[in-house]
Amino acid sequence: MERQRLDKWLWHARVVKARSSAAALVEAGHVRVNGTREKSPGHGIKLGDVVTVGLDHGVRVLKVTGFDERRGNSDAASRLFEELGASQA
Repeated sequence: MERQRLDKWLWHARVVKARSSAAALVEAGHVRVNGTREKSPGHGIKLGDVVTVGLDHGVRVLKVTGFDERRGNSDAASRLFEELGASQA
């Protein structure tokens, strides 16, 4: 797999609890891909992209290191990204 939908990847990486929440987060403008605000949940991301997510409790900066066909446990999710930074709100 070379690309994956942004909302699906956020859900698989366990950034949010539901895929619909991931889509709403993107549509609200709280997600950036490589520094550019993304408003389309279907935007394709690829390996090496940097995803910045603004959440209620802070900001997470994640480098995409993998994709998965299904949402797994937290160990599987942690293999999908490298945490580059986080800040508290």
